[in-house]
Amino acid sequence: MTKSERRSLDKPDETRLIPKGKIEVVNAGGATVGKVTFEPGWKWSESVKPIAGTDSCQVAHTGYVISGCCHVAMDDGEEFDLEPGDGFYMAPGHDGWTVGDEPFVALDFTGMADYGKSQ
Repeated sequence: MTKSERRSLDKPDETRLIPKGKIEVVNAGGATVGKVTFEPGWKWSESVKPIAGTDSCQVAHTGYVISGCCHVAMDDGEEFDLEPGDGFYMAPGHDGWTVGDEPFVALDFTGMADYGKSQ
């Protein structure tokens, strides 16, 4: 039986720094929760692609937007913005970038176990 756990993103288990961004991660009960902060000018294809080594992000994300805006361009041509208050699921196969002068901050409940780590 798994014991209940409480972890604080104010004291993450790990902080991964990437160009123009950071990922703060906590692990609890076998789950990984990440808080991403992507500064103005952050773009997946410039900041994470060199780390991931794929043409587009191949990680599924399920999350909640705290602040800022991120524009997402899916490989199939669909495009949309993620804005404060949005809950989202994003399938693998996408690029994304921060829109405007405010950092994009979101919680991700499914895609942070290895995100931003060299493969």
